[in-house]
Amino acid sequence: MKILIVTDAWYPQVNGVVRTLNTTRDELLKMGHIVEIVGPDRFMTVPMPTYREIRLALRPGARLARLIAAFAPDCIHIATEGPLGFAARRFCLRRRVPFTTAYHTRFPEYIRDRAPVPLALSYAVVRRFHAPSSAVMVATQSIEDALKKRGFKNIRRWTRGVDTELFHLRDKSFLSDPRPIAMYVGRVAVEKNLEAFLKLDLPGTKYIVGDGPQFNDYKQRYPQARFVGAKHGEELAQHYAAADVFVFPSRTDTFGLVLLEALASGVPVAAYPVPGPIDVIHQADIGCLDEDLGTAVRVALTKDPEACRRYALGYSWGASARQFLFNLRPFHPDAIAEQAAAQAAAEIATLHDQAAGAVLVGERAVTLHPH
Repeated sequence: MKILIVTDAWYPQVNGVVRTLNTTRDELLKMGHIVEIVGPDRFMTVPMPTYREIRLALRPGARLARLIAAFAPDCIHIATEGPLGFAARRFCLRRRVPFTTAYHTRFPEYIRDRAPVPLALSYAVVRRFHAPSSAVMVATQSIEDALKKRGFKNIRRWTRGVDTELFHLRDKSFLSDPRPIAMYVGRVAVEKNLEAFLKLDLPGTKYIVGDGPQFNDYKQRYPQARFVGAKHGEELAQHYAAADVFVFPSRTDTFGLVLLEALASGVPVAAYPVPGPIDVIHQADIGCLDEDLGTAVRVALTKDPEACRRYALGYSWGASARQFLFNLRPFHPDAIAEQAAAQAAAEIATLHDQAAGAVLVGERAVTLHPH
């Protein structure tokens, strides 16, 4: 099929949404599909207020319509609720073309952290955006439950995966600072609640890997922490694996892809018991979720790195991409037939994934509960 993804979050942005979309595209290409991603890089842009690193497409409607017509997709997925997302939504509604959407980011909470906008109002806007969608894709059960309580419909699951070849256990000598090393990876922005981590009285060294609008401010205010900026590829993987505990202070993420990357690197997780961490960690003995983040860090430091790694191996980007594919709504007859055939083949592959996952779960049970 020819699959068009429209997103306001795209390179050079560095975040979980961009990594998810890029990896999903790669997996779909491996399956033989044709995938086009339309992001802000194809338009005139302006900086987002309060977050200049993010560029927003300026009046994208006409050009976006031409790009869609030129690509002639079999299905359209709208990834974000920004200018491009709204323009793609208008295009589809005017032409009565079905489309799917995704709820990657808890924008109402992010807006609340930056401006005095009532949650009820911002949720009403977001709910209206997603209302015509054939499928609103979410990563976790917690987010699905929360959205249903706010009146969202047509919710479908689209989980996440992790690159276990890039992220794995390594020699921790890559970082020579006093230990234990507690690490955060992600945007340095107010909505990530990063100060809850920076204010903790912890032994060892705190590492902040990432960039964002609060980078310079936090670096000046918390000189005891190591702010190393954004890292990518092999260098990012080395930083993860050199940590002793991964600290995730956010209360507003819908999943937290970095959690899986840390676990795949053999690093236990400390976080609050909120959607995202709850869904990833479950009841597994690979970290600690606690309303006292300092307690979560101290408990997580006692967990087995090998158990963290085994747990992460149960997440597959291939299975994630197949979920995404199943949720799409083709509008060309030939594409619908092709999707049905692809789904039948993918279901067989999913059974293999589930069988492999069951083996991993069994191994974890034996390891964590030997008696």
